[in-house]
Amino acid sequence: MSYQSGNPLVDEVELALDGPWAAYWIAFLRVMTGWWFFHAGITKIIENGLSFTYGPAYLQGMTGTALGGIPVWMGNNLAWLIEPGVPLFETLIGLALIFGAFTRLAAFGGVIFMTLFWVGNAGFGHGLVNSDFMGLMLFVTVLMLSAGRYYGLDAVIEKLPFVQARPKLRYLLG
Repeated sequence: MSYQSGNPLVDEVELALDGPWAAYWIAFLRVMTGWWFFHAGITKIIENGLSFTYGPAYLQGMTGTALGGIPVWMGNNLAWLIEPGVPLFETLIGLALIFGAFTRLAAFGGVIFMTLFWVGNAGFGHGLVNSDFMGLMLFVTVLMLSAGRYYGLDAVIEKLPFVQARPKLRYLLG
């Protein structure tokens, strides 16, 4: 006999990934992560347009970080890509996650951003687990759980004949 036999919640609460509570939580997590990145990107666009000059300037000042001279080189030589790219890609990643469209591709972009932020900030005053690392974990979770399939457009897109004929596209969706 199970020690939980007298617990009425055992039969009423399902925490499996195919249960409704898990689906709601995965969708909520995807939308909140998307809102976080959308807000970061759209705020930069509203304030500076596609000229986010703080990005290259920040990179140029990263001489003593774990990445060494790489960010300094990027700040000096890739400003033409970083200035418009950061606000634009943050906004697009956020929108894709909010709507659940091309979720894995968007989450992979978020993983790249957050990995660069995490390693680049490299202060690690609170250890390896800091806010950048937690953001990285959010994006990895969204990517791994195919969060776009839970109340997102990816569930609809995957049923289109174009995608059905090209099953490898599902790696970008979900």
